Amino acid sequence: MKNDVFYKTLVIAEKPSVAQDIVRALTPTAGKFEKHDEYFESDTYVVSSAVGHLVEIQAPEQYDVKRGKWSFAHLPVIPPHFDLKPVDKTKTRLNAVVKLAKRKDVDKLVNACDAGREGELIFRLIEQYAGGAKPLGKPVSRLWLQSMTPQAIRDGFDHLRSNAQMQPLADAARCRSEADWLVGINGTRAMTAFNSRDGGFFLTTVGRVQTPTLSVVVEREELIRKFVSRDYWEVHASFHAEAGDYAAKWFNPAHKKDAEDAEKKADRVWSQREAQAIADAVRGQQATVTEESKPTTQASPLLFDLTSLQREANGKFGFSAKTTLSIAQSLYERHKALTYPRTDSRNLPEDYVAVVKDTFNMLADSGMKHLAPFAAQAVKGGYVKPTKRVFDNAKVSDHFAIIPTLQAPSGLSEAEQKIYDLVVRRFMAIFFPSAEYQVTTRITTAVGHSFKTEGKVLVKPGWLAIYGKEAAAEVEDAKEGDKGQNLVPVAPGEKVKGDPVDPKGLKTKPPARYSEATLLGAMENAGKTVDDDELREAMGEKGLGTPATRSSIIEGLIAEKYMLREGRELIPTAKAFQLMTLLRGLGVEELSKAELTGEWEYKLAQMEQGKMSRTSFMAEIASMTERMVKKAKEYDRDTIPGDYATLTAPCPNCGGIVKENYRRYTCTGKTGAEEGCGFSFGKSPAGRTFEPAEVEQFLRDKHIGPLDGFRSKAGWPFTAEMVIKFDEETKNYKLEFDFGDDKAGEESGELIDFSGQTALGVCPKCGGHVYEHGKNYVCDKSVPTMAQPTPSCDFKSGQIILQQPIEREQMQKLLATGKTDLLDKFVSMRTRRAFKAMLAWDAEAGKVNFEFAPSKFPPRKPAYKAAAKTTGATKTGAARAASTGATAKKAPAKKAAAAKAAKPKAPRKTTAASGKLPSAELAAVIGAEPVARTEVIKKLWDYIKANGLQDATNKRAINADAKLLKVFGKEQVTMFELAGIAGKHLS
Repeated sequence: MKNDVFYKTLVIAEKPSVAQDIVRALTPTAGKFEKHDEYFESDTYVVSSAVGHLVEIQAPEQYDVKRGKWSFAHLPVIPPHFDLKPVDKTKTRLNAVVKLAKRKDVDKLVNACDAGREGELIFRLIEQYAGGAKPLGKPVSRLWLQSMTPQAIRDGFDHLRSNAQMQPLADAARCRSEADWLVGINGTRAMTAFNSRDGGFFLTTVGRVQTPTLSVVVEREELIRKFVSRDYWEVHASFHAEAGDYAAKWFNPAHKKDAEDAEKKADRVWSQREAQAIADAVRGQQATVTEESKPTTQASPLLFDLTSLQREANGKFGFSAKTTLSIAQSLYERHKALTYPRTDSRNLPEDYVAVVKDTFNMLADSGMKHLAPFAAQAVKGGYVKPTKRVFDNAKVSDHFAIIPTLQAPSGLSEAEQKIYDLVVRRFMAIFFPSAEYQVTTRITTAVGHSFKTEGKVLVKPGWLAIYGKEAAAEVEDAKEGDKGQNLVPVAPGEKVKGDPVDPKGLKTKPPARYSEATLLGAMENAGKTVDDDELREAMGEKGLGTPATRSSIIEGLIAEKYMLREGRELIPTAKAFQLMTLLRGLGVEELSKAELTGEWEYKLAQMEQGKMSRTSFMAEIASMTERMVKKAKEYDRDTIPGDYATLTAPCPNCGGIVKENYRRYTCTGKTGAEEGCGFSFGKSPAGRTFEPAEVEQFLRDKHIGPLDGFRSKAGWPFTAEMVIKFDEETKNYKLEFDFGDDKAGEESGELIDFSGQTALGVCPKCGGHVYEHGKNYVCDKSVPTMAQPTPSCDFKSGQIILQQPIEREQMQKLLATGKTDLLDKFVSMRTRRAFKAMLAWDAEAGKVNFEFAPSKFPPRKPAYKAAAKTTGATKTGAARAASTGATAKKAPAKKAAAAKAAKPKAPRKTTAASGKLPSAELAAVIGAEPVARTEVIKKLWDYIKANGLQDATNKRAINADAKLLKVFGKEQVTMFELAGIAGKHLS
């Protein structure tokens, strides 16, 4: 106490859940905490939290280069320092934390963010932002937690680290952030400027993590494209013993691994004649049998970190990494059923043995019949023991492995249940005994040829029992002879005979394309591709990106059209190959190699140990950035060297051979080595790179589309068709965009003939027939035809709506059923954001309108009964709709007026200048002052995002907290209901 003021310590955690854990742990020693909206307060502590990064770095205004000025003249951008800006979606949270930090009765700060580099950065940026022009000037201590048990938290507060101790880690965190900014911003702008030299805006993004990741996928695709399949043969036999038959496969016992040809294997024969000779020699001959049998054990896999969970879910269910993270986040935030998912650790803290035992007790007593018996078995058998394989502080970073919490979940969606089951089974399995097998290797020898059979018998299932039939399938499905299977016995000295014995012709296969599961694995282990030992060790388990960012890296590459997702395969596009060609040609390949990340990690680790200064590291990054920009700026040759295609489709002007170079497809004359006729076109019109197959089709048909992914000069995306037209001025063919603006043709008055077309369906307006016409789907009675020269209907719907191509099949579905499937490529003209919707026939409006998918979660009954009562014996349509969760149609004007008259509202004082007055319920969320309608939604969204109320698995749904429950009247609404709900609370 100083000057009669009781001073308090502000504790800032990284997440609200951690703040609550800290409060629970401190209550026995610090006294009761009072809960406020964004913080907890006791006599000695104020505990609040961020929600991840609240502040991000940006270049000072004078160094910021806007999109329209992305030219070499403004590069490189190397500011002497970085300014800070709030993250838009969490601005309200930031303001609340800053307000607490500036309180006069707060004289100390404790950084309780996650124990790692990013946690350090989150706090340091908040502290810097709170100070503004001059430092905040309040002493800072560091809470360093690897375990979240109450005792571990209290111990952490007893051993707080000093700010000076943490300075090297803080320096490394800032350097990583600023270096990523410098390389990403300058690299992207330099490559974009280079690719936009011929005009237009060709966005070419690069980054320290995304570009090496893309390189991994491109290099695999190059191997696939260059792969030449080879024929080989295997010799399969069925041997007859007294107890029955068994399968076997020929192999060469003297085979040695060929370092230069990995396809040469012991069981492969490279000529049909040799394979046939082996089969003919062995068939019907007596053979001797030798066996070696030994017991083996198989331990359960380790606990999940995020990457291994994403890989498992992708392999088992086809979930994308992004989807798995979203579901795991929902199970953590919404259901409180899993621990924090964004972790790179597969171990638990050493003081978690008791927590694990409690979790097994919870699972044993839960109603989950498929899991509870195994949990009960573990409890009864005392399976949970403090082994280093599970409990190891040295292998726990700022977070530990993903495990179930003590809360048994209910009301899970099907996808949530799948992910929860994966985690629970893996969690239980690691404490169960190992599976025990008896493995038998049987060698059958006839006339000098050896055949191998492997048998595998499960003796004790151990942890495999948790997986049941799923685990047993690997043994039951083995029928190749050299895989694990049950074997018929052969008596000692018994002779067997082979029949049939046949060669089997096969072909070598190219390496498989990456799926998200295998790409995540490649990103995780990228360090293993680094040649330098020190760099590889520095990358350690980090690889490319972190578990929390890898899914967003993959999604970003797909969004930027560098990769396509086809089924479970990830396929690099022409734009990806073009980028790799550019980086190689310019001599800035370090951007595409994992070595860059390895080098950074090595130097940042040196910095964390105080062996390297922040100044020298950033000077190296600035130098690298300048070199990268200089190479792009000074490149003066016409094309970049690379592996380019020769097209099969001829030049439309002279029939010559069309070849690809870095920027264009160009006619090279009849021989392919001449000047050509002058026909050529850019590979990336309006920033969208043609795929080779698209170019072939385009030259053949002189028309293609609609295609999406084009960008205007201002950088906005658009969808269009393209045509190759003869230009009278140049006497050659050229490319043009066709935006479907053919109204002049449609309204020319000429009679339209639909006789050569098949109708798509019946017009919902007049019963006529709907056909394709120009760029629209039209009713045959809406245009002049021989049968009806004067149109009598006006039904028309575009073939492209807000950049979403509407395929024939979808229009047929709309005409047949009233609506299309859910389409996902609409782009709002106002916000420029993509959205999903169905097109549906709106009979009342007499046109095709949007219909949005309902929430994934069923409407819940409100926690209280609505206070408003309807007059009369029956509910109004709106009231009935609200009670059933259905969408209410507007009541007729007279009824609405009568309803208003029946429920007069108390007048509120308001003026034209002061805007609308919020109700008491709404005022509790956005404040009581008069507000314009447009500001209400903005303030509501600020509140929703700051408090993390968007549903984790369905971003269009908003979960109500105690305040919003009074505004919404129900526990969940969709974003499309917000405006209507807010309107009812304004007067």
